[in-house]
Amino acid sequence: MIQVKQVNHTFLIGKKGKEKKVPVLKGLSFEVNKGEIVAIVGKSGSGKSTLLHTIAGFMSPEQGSITVNGQETANLNETERAAFRLNNFGFIFQNFQLMPGLTAFENVELPLKLKGISSKQRKVSVGQMMDKVGLTEVGDHYPNELSGGQQQRVSIARALITNPPILFADEPTGSLDSETEQDILLLIQNLNQTLGVTFVMITHDEEVASIAHRTFKMHDGELVKGDIR
Repeated sequence: MIQVKQVNHTFLIGKKGKEKKVPVLKGLSFEVNKGEIVAIVGKSGSGKSTLLHTIAGFMSPEQGSITVNGQETANLNETERAAFRLNNFGFIFQNFQLMPGLTAFENVELPLKLKGISSKQRKVSVGQMMDKVGLTEVGDHYPNELSGGQQQRVSIARALITNPPILFADEPTGSLDSETEQDILLLIQNLNQTLGVTFVMITHDEEVASIAHRTFKMHDGELVKGDIR
């Protein structure tokens, strides 16, 4: 489903005219299969978030290729890349990134509006998704009226509402307490099993990574170990 081949990327740091290139991704190659939960684990600065942004098409690798569902994303222009993301990817973030002026229901509904789905169809789809993630009773609540776990469930529902085949989760439990973390991890496993969604998780936490089918460990921009569970 995702093929990463010999991907390299560098950042320029320093003052203008005196910049130097710092390698961030160094010859990465791996595949993610359909229906897997894959965890990419590493300390801060290991390159894991840059890797996620590259796979998701927010930036192009300087060298190498990334192919998603048969489409090499580097060959797309910015408009095509944005459309590809909307149709193929969902995103879950550590800080939830919900719209504070919208209710839980309206936050989940937003991607469907962007796709031009009718109001009637949106109402049905969002209602079903809210039920899947256990939020039926709080649809009219605003984010500041929800617990951290509930906010992350809204974020997950929003990520899933367009039925993307792939979900990227960047430190999905990083803002949660240990009990709520376990609830969210169980939800991710359940959604993976029942909907067949492929999850790519970025985390520094080995316990979070333990739900993955496979774990790739990163250090200084390189894959240092790939565990198959």
